[in-house]
Amino acid sequence: MSALNDLKARYADINALSSAIAIMDWDQQTYMPRGAAEARAEHVGALSRIAHELSTDDAFGKLVSQSKNEAQSEDDLAMVRVLQREYDLKTKLPAEFVAEKSRLAAIAHEDWVKARAENNFAGFAPTLERMFEIARQEAEFLGYTDHIYDALLDQYEEGAKAADCVRMFEALKGPNVELVKAIKERGRPIDDSRLHGEWPNPLQSEFTEHIVKAIGFDFERGRQDAAPHPFCTTFSIGDVRLTTRYKPYIGSAIFGSLHEAGHGMYEQGSPMAWDRTPLAGGVSLGIHESQSRTWENIVGRSKAFWQRFLPDLQAKFPTLADISLDDWYRMINKVEPSFIRVEADEVTYNLHVLVRFEIECDVLTGKLAVKDMPEAWNAKYESYLGIRPKSDSEGCLQDVHWSMGAIGYFPTYSMGNLLSYQIWNKLVADLGDVDDMIARGEFAPILGWLQEKVYRQGCKFPPKELVMRVTGKPMGAEDYLAGLGAKYRAIYEL
Repeated sequence: MSALNDLKARYADINALSSAIAIMDWDQQTYMPRGAAEARAEHVGALSRIAHELSTDDAFGKLVSQSKNEAQSEDDLAMVRVLQREYDLKTKLPAEFVAEKSRLAAIAHEDWVKARAENNFAGFAPTLERMFEIARQEAEFLGYTDHIYDALLDQYEEGAKAADCVRMFEALKGPNVELVKAIKERGRPIDDSRLHGEWPNPLQSEFTEHIVKAIGFDFERGRQDAAPHPFCTTFSIGDVRLTTRYKPYIGSAIFGSLHEAGHGMYEQGSPMAWDRTPLAGGVSLGIHESQSRTWENIVGRSKAFWQRFLPDLQAKFPTLADISLDDWYRMINKVEPSFIRVEADEVTYNLHVLVRFEIECDVLTGKLAVKDMPEAWNAKYESYLGIRPKSDSEGCLQDVHWSMGAIGYFPTYSMGNLLSYQIWNKLVADLGDVDDMIARGEFAPILGWLQEKVYRQGCKFPPKELVMRVTGKPMGAEDYLAGLGAKYRAIYEL
């Protein structure tokens, strides 16, 4: 067997272990009994250690090196490049450290669920402090030049640095705050009270699966369940899982499902020949998030989308039958500072991410103690959004990410916002009147363009190169700010 074929076979074994870990995590967040948390932590820790050892031993490294000489096709060359990067990163992390982080994440998730339900940050603080200690250790193992945050962010968005995030938020903050102020002072008010109430979960599940299937998520290769915090996970190209959650606001499940379906269709879009290889799936979290935000906001919050699906929703929930398309469109696009990031409107969303980015940086550098996070969080919300959380459950306990050890992740959400409009503008330039397609429920041309340009590229190109290939320019805020401003100035008649 050639080194290249041996490498592919060995990676398939590692991928099987990674998929088993992902299945355990999905189960923990959906169906697992809470009493299983301790055993699950040990199982995940052991499998993580084994997978890490297999992917970092000398034999694997030699196969990667030898395969560079054998690889001829673009796909094989790209696969070896991806595996070389992964090997370089993983060999910097001791196996026991990886196992400890995985064990802690499994326990921390249950601690977080309990703390959020009981509004008890103090009970979660020791676990969270340990998770940030691990993040600091991880950054030191990986190494960095300018800022400790760089090492962590690079794992989610290759080549990105804290300084890039600072520049991004500087570009966004002023225009976002100015638009929010204009809406508050001069905008035509929007009353969305009709969207708040009790909505039977089974009916919400039926409707959200209906629209997710309509836009192109393949239920023959996936499913949707409920979880405390919506997420998408992938076990293979043929098995992609979505989750949503049901709350006393009908938009929560609708837009949560569309968001996760955007992630899911990206994962389902890789060539089947790449299944169980490092080329399958999304290349970065920023580009991944661009797709979830595209389907949630650009498509899902468009008037054209609801021209097609509002009658279906009203048939499912007759109490909404008298709401006009224009009123519904305005209701679902209401701009109002709120506490919950995943349900924030498009205009204020990036301010939620900015709070998290600044707090992560401050805790990692020792500027902020974990025990003081609630007060720092609340002060930033008051400063940036003009509101103050009434509890830690709607404040610094609302996100699952820190309990998972996903520190350095949050800025990719704002990167996704920028890229969603940048990629969409190129799509519109190529396809023409997409609003007419959406209004007719014809999503195949839109999904087909995204599959060709983005989804089928998988991890073949580094994220910055992929953005250039798709849009012809580096990521920037111009398309996002122009699109957002035009949309909301029209909605609020500014």
